[in-house]
Amino acid sequence: MTTDTEDAGRLRDANMSQLTITPMDAAAAETTTGWRYPPPYDIYNLDEEPGMLIAIFSDPAYGYFQIREGDDLVGFCCFGDEGRVRGGDYTALALDVGIAMRPDLIGQGMGRRYMGAILSFAELQFHPPALRLTVAAFNARARRLYANLGFYNIQRFTSTSSGRDYIVMLRT
Repeated sequence: MTTDTEDAGRLRDANMSQLTITPMDAAAAETTTGWRYPPPYDIYNLDEEPGMLIAIFSDPAYGYFQIREGDDLVGFCCFGDEGRVRGGDYTALALDVGIAMRPDLIGQGMGRRYMGAILSFAELQFHPPALRLTVAAFNARARRLYANLGFYNIQRFTSTSSGRDYIVMLRT
């Protein structure tokens, strides 16, 4: 017998290899800190001190998870405060979700599959009343994907730390 967490961590599409979502470990955290995205997605580059990021990403208290397809690290996600951007209004009761795909996978048509796995994991693991995403306003491709997955815009704001525009999206 498996628990909800075990089921949520092992998600399989028909005709595709298994996606697994497990707590981030130090090796995966180190790999992700080196990911570099091309413009305009370079705003997602992690420019903070790598040692600090590795410590945060691999500490279960921060809620980071690695996503693997077979043995390949294909992305990561986080839940809770780590999925928020400074300046947004996060008072509505919802679980915040942050995501990142490996840079070479961006634009390859895999976002719906990966997001589906992340959202299923979040619902089975945390049983939230709603799910919330914050996305860069310029990122029309991601916003379109999220809308197709049932999210709708609830707020647009300018980040108090970066000065960039973001959109908060909710799925109930």
